[in-house]
Amino acid sequence: MVSLFFLSGCGKEKKVTRVDPGVVTDLSGRWNDTDSKLVAETMMKEMVSRPWLDKFTGSHGREPVVIVGTILNKSHEHIDVGTFVTDLEREMTNSQKVMFVASKSEREEVREERKEQAIYSREDTQKRPGQELGADFMMKGTIATILDESAGTKAIYYQIDLDLIDLENNVKSWYGQKKIKKVVERKRTLF
Repeated sequence: MVSLFFLSGCGKEKKVTRVDPGVVTDLSGRWNDTDSKLVAETMMKEMVSRPWLDKFTGSHGREPVVIVGTILNKSHEHIDVGTFVTDLEREMTNSQKVMFVASKSEREEVREERKEQAIYSREDTQKRPGQELGADFMMKGTIATILDESAGTKAIYYQIDLDLIDLENNVKSWYGQKKIKKVVERKRTLF
């Protein structure tokens, strides 16, 4: 009976509060949803304001088609790069200045659907193979960190680099970089 009372008395209460997803919540100082969103917004706005876009649309008479390739996490943290890529894709698509095409894995799923339509769908509703848009550019990049720590204070420096590579000639048509620096102080309590 005593041990049951002891165990139930040691539990910590958990409190969950729902907040607006737009509210900045930086609890640990590590990369978070706010960083991902702000970096994607800033970098994509900068990307579509650079001369490469006017050069391409002027010479081709249309928006460029972009695909996101590999974004490497070279940081000391676990960063869900997929969430960052989704933020980049959203910003590119919503800019309406570039066309964005599906990733390799997404294309495989869509191609499988077309194959099934060829067998199971009415002919007048089937989507034909061979109508995909090829990308003109591939975006690649890295997320890296430098960590500095002393006496309970930690500085985390993030550097996000993105390249837009012309798939026809491998020319890097745009290079973007965003830096974030966070200082995290741990307060010491003395007893």
